[in-house]
Amino acid sequence: MLKVLAFMKQVATGLQMEGNFGTAHVYRSSLNAIIAYRGKKDFVFSEVTSEWLKGFEVYLRSRGCSWNTVSTYLRTFRAVYNRAVDLQKAPYVPHLFRSVYTGTRADHKRALGDEDMKKVFTKLSRASGVPLAVYQAQELFILMFSLRGMPFVDLAYLRKSDLRDNVITYRRRKTGRPLSVTLTPEAMALVKKYMNRDSSSPYLFPLLRSREGTKEAYREYQLALRSFNQQLMLLGELLGLGDKLSSYTARHTWATTAYYCEIHPGIISEAMGHSSITVTETYLKPFRNKKIDEANKQVLDFVKRSVTGVSA
Repeated sequence: MLKVLAFMKQVATGLQMEGNFGTAHVYRSSLNAIIAYRGKKDFVFSEVTSEWLKGFEVYLRSRGCSWNTVSTYLRTFRAVYNRAVDLQKAPYVPHLFRSVYTGTRADHKRALGDEDMKKVFTKLSRASGVPLAVYQAQELFILMFSLRGMPFVDLAYLRKSDLRDNVITYRRRKTGRPLSVTLTPEAMALVKKYMNRDSSSPYLFPLLRSREGTKEAYREYQLALRSFNQQLMLLGELLGLGDKLSSYTARHTWATTAYYCEIHPGIISEAMGHSSITVTETYLKPFRNKKIDEANKQVLDFVKRSVTGVSA
């Protein structure tokens, strides 16, 4: 019978060899979490029961893991289990993962509020002594928002050949979905300002140097992302923002702004290249209740005015 830990290591190694370094990292993190829960001694898939999975979920929560992290580890383990079942190396147990959480929760609001948006989109002056790296991070953040909330990973891997005239055509790194974005004059000005001047590099922006699909390129991306988020954190402190600023904020802010502009979630989903509208609705969930509350207030205000009018 196939051993669980050995098989997970094998899958993670295969993903890395295919160039899926991010996914391989998630698989290894999930493996380490299982080892911390179960111990280093290997075991077979037939030992995995719904009670075992529930215990793993409880253990992760006791360690302070968010529900989204718990879901990531459990979904990763489910994917490994399904691979083993497909290979006929593990027994198929119907609804094995039914009792544990494998969804996605909007635990934290990642989009900017109106006042914070105004601050971030009012460009800082270099004459005010703002560090160059912070100033550049602000402009890249605005560019990502202008490109329909493009994720930093997609921005980093954009190629010069993806830009034709004022249109960027590319595939989402996460879902593989093809997307096409027409640049506004302001966005084009930022692209020209920050585009790669190295004629030998295939990348549109000078964030990566190594060949795409290599471990070195993945490390360069991680370093660039870490640096970008550090500069955004400094920018947030400098502007006195109420909400935390990160690379994901541009994406969530674009989605929620589009939602408040009465754009249908299906269109937002297409614009962002989500795998399904369910993902989009997860983005919008924290704001849907707020919008409903606003609608309720409008109804109550209307009734109050009507009652006042009748009384008069």
